[in-house]
Amino acid sequence: MPSPKSPEQDRDPLAERAIEQLIFSSRWLMAPIYLGLIGALIILIVTFFRELSHAVPGVMTMEESDIILLILTLVDISLAGNLVLIIVFSGYESFVSKIGPAEHRDRPSWMGKVDFSGLKSKLIASIVAISAIHLLKIFMDLSKYSQQDLMWYTIIHLTFVVSGVGFALSDWIDSKSKD
Repeated sequence: MPSPKSPEQDRDPLAERAIEQLIFSSRWLMAPIYLGLIGALIILIVTFFRELSHAVPGVMTMEESDIILLILTLVDISLAGNLVLIIVFSGYESFVSKIGPAEHRDRPSWMGKVDFSGLKSKLIASIVAISAIHLLKIFMDLSKYSQQDLMWYTIIHLTFVVSGVGFALSDWIDSKSKD
């Protein structure tokens, strides 16, 4: 009498390999999204220089608070650009493929070393910084905002801060549980 087949013997290795290959190859579906984010970075560059070009003609007559608001706007755009770059580099290297010029002398030291947890930390830190700058810009021009608007901007910012602390705490607990 033949021995009963185990479930592993019933599996079709060819079908299994084909499915696994399809799943593994599906990571390339993210590549167009990263290319789109590079397009978003170009939009940020255009926006940065548009803001700068609008301000330059009147810079000699600008009030100090207007200059500070301009600088905060430019820093805000810069941080958003950094955020996009972090996502493009880390996301592509983590989920799609290693970036070819791995030994290039200008390669940022963090590339290839940022795992999902590190990406999440960098992402939330950038969002908190962008939110803080936006809130600072609002506080520099309080007369334009209602009390309710100020309350909501502050609540949203604090939500980002608390989320960041929560992510950091969960990563810390996770690292302690692996020790």
